[in-house]
Amino acid sequence: MVAHVVPNDLSAFWMPFTANRQFKKSPRMFVAARDMHYTTADGRQVLDGTAGLWCVNAGHCRPKITEAIQRQAAELDYAPAFQMGHPKAFELANRLVDLAPDGLDHVLFTNSGSESVETALKVALAYHRVKGEGSRFRLIGRERGYHGVNFGGISVGGIVSNRKMFGTLLTGVDHLPHTHNLATNAFSKGEPEHGAELADELERIVTLHDPSTIAAVIVEPVAGSTGVLIPPKGYLQKLRDITKKHGILLIFDEVITGYGRLGTPFAADYFGIVPDIMVTAKGLTNGVIPMGAVLVSAQIHDAFMTGPDHLIEFFHGYTYSGNPIASAAGIATLETYKEEGLLTRGAELGLYWQDALHSLKGEPHVIDVRNIGLVGAIELEPIAGAPTKRAFSAFVKAYESGYLIRTTGDIIALSPPLIVEKHHIDELVDGIRKVLREVE
Repeated sequence: MVAHVVPNDLSAFWMPFTANRQFKKSPRMFVAARDMHYTTADGRQVLDGTAGLWCVNAGHCRPKITEAIQRQAAELDYAPAFQMGHPKAFELANRLVDLAPDGLDHVLFTNSGSESVETALKVALAYHRVKGEGSRFRLIGRERGYHGVNFGGISVGGIVSNRKMFGTLLTGVDHLPHTHNLATNAFSKGEPEHGAELADELERIVTLHDPSTIAAVIVEPVAGSTGVLIPPKGYLQKLRDITKKHGILLIFDEVITGYGRLGTPFAADYFGIVPDIMVTAKGLTNGVIPMGAVLVSAQIHDAFMTGPDHLIEFFHGYTYSGNPIASAAGIATLETYKEEGLLTRGAELGLYWQDALHSLKGEPHVIDVRNIGLVGAIELEPIAGAPTKRAFSAFVKAYESGYLIRTTGDIIALSPPLIVEKHHIDELVDGIRKVLREVE
């Protein structure tokens, strides 16, 4: 057994989205992982109920992905993406286009979901400019939406804590209302019945600002980081119809829903709606190496391909766009998904997952359970005067009991690796049941 040395000074690392002082008083350290489990610094096994951070869809330390990274690092470690190329970036782009819904034919590579969002927003604004519609500068997001942590993403995002510290953000941004309604949709299984009319708010916003000023609408098909908010039946189709009617681009942020989370390759497939731009990351490389991909329609791409052919068409990109090692990881990840049928596994296990989660109805503090594909949420009644405390206590207790869950506000969010078996689901849900009976 390999000995794992844990640093004795934790002060230098300012941890992201973490209660740093609490963590450093009582650290929770992972030192190894395999398939469905993490290993802690003290040798315990922890069942991964969140696919890392919504990203390890094929499970941990998969051999094909590991070996692809090792080979690529020894062969070609880095190649510039500006005015130069390497084969694997083009191969990965072709495979993504083959996997994506028809009509999304071109790929821009990034290093994260946040960068993918920024890229998509810039593409949308620039597209209207090159089409001679530079008056379209407005971007429409949604309340409780999460689109990463860069300035564009938090501007169109709608989570207050992510926005309030950072000034005026981008101008010309408006927000649709979120779709979460406990009064009418609590304990829904799959898509809620009520709320499609909330999409009509886009017509009000369009009328307020005039459609000639609006460039794009960006939404998560299923809002993940805010607590798994599932769109009501017909809601996304209404957004698609309204955006088409007014010449507005529709951007799907599929950083979480992409690569099999709903039992289809993308949420666009699940809902039968093709956006103009699709934002992805996380599961693209199984979380192993940072990488994102933005897929755009041929109509958008071709609008830029004008003028002298020696000129740069779009002044945007990153040092690591299409990085060779990340590209190799992406190809191996897609091959793993295909060989093991993981992109449709959420459909095969969906009903079992649903029944297991909804068995928590009636447990202490539970005010809602919701699910779609292999993602779910358990919403808890907040402690009066201490929001988030109950869910955080459940998170810590679950970790101590051998289960990794994710909490946001007073919501427990779950998204296990797609290799999950029924006995893992039983173990995870029974573990959460015990935790709920113990937390105050």
